Amino acid sequence: MNKPLHIDFVSDVVCPWCVVGLGGLETALDRLKAEGVTADVHFQPFELNPNMVPEGENIVEHIGAKYGSTPEQSAANREMIRERAASVGFEMKMTADSRIWNTFDAHRLLHWAGEVSPDSQKALKQSLFARHFTEGKNISDAGVLTAAAEQAGLDRAEAAEVLASGRYVDAVRQAQALWRQRGINSVPAVVVEGKYLISGGQPAEVFEDALRRIAAEPKTQMA
Repeated sequence: MNKPLHIDFVSDVVCPWCVVGLGGLETALDRLKAEGVTADVHFQPFELNPNMVPEGENIVEHIGAKYGSTPEQSAANREMIRERAASVGFEMKMTADSRIWNTFDAHRLLHWAGEVSPDSQKALKQSLFARHFTEGKNISDAGVLTAAAEQAGLDRAEAAEVLASGRYVDAVRQAQALWRQRGINSVPAVVVEGKYLISGGQPAEVFEDALRRIAAEPKTQMA
């Protein structure tokens, strides 16, 4: 039978294209089930803005300062992303008043969730995306984070303890450094079997074709 592909999904919680990319990946994997292609997906940390101030920044001002985009360009980009997100079943509600937040604690919580189970980590990732992009909540806030953990089926009290205690600080920083050392400078970055890179918020068809070809290679097969 086919050995499950190992997929590292390197991303940030405030990255809208990561929402699109995850939706495309999941759709592709669902389509490939009939062909016997399966995968174990592991979410890896990446901070787009590691020096983000605690109070966050307005999205239009942030994008303008970082990329030189005008408010009009920013609005057009938000609409394009909204349409792409809708195509994978996600409701994106970013506006000119939305804010970008520090995501380090969210990554610590995701690391903990991954130790609980892959399904828990995936559920938390999706919950955090919804909190930020659909509900417009401050995902650097401990209360928002623990509520997301509870929605994902995790123990809220333990999530609060993780955040308060500083657990996984070193583990997350080491993981971030590792992926940067491996050449990941933008997200989403989907790394398959530790050596194949699929970059960006690709549509399902791109993931489907790439994963089918990778799965067909002898090294990804087992008796």
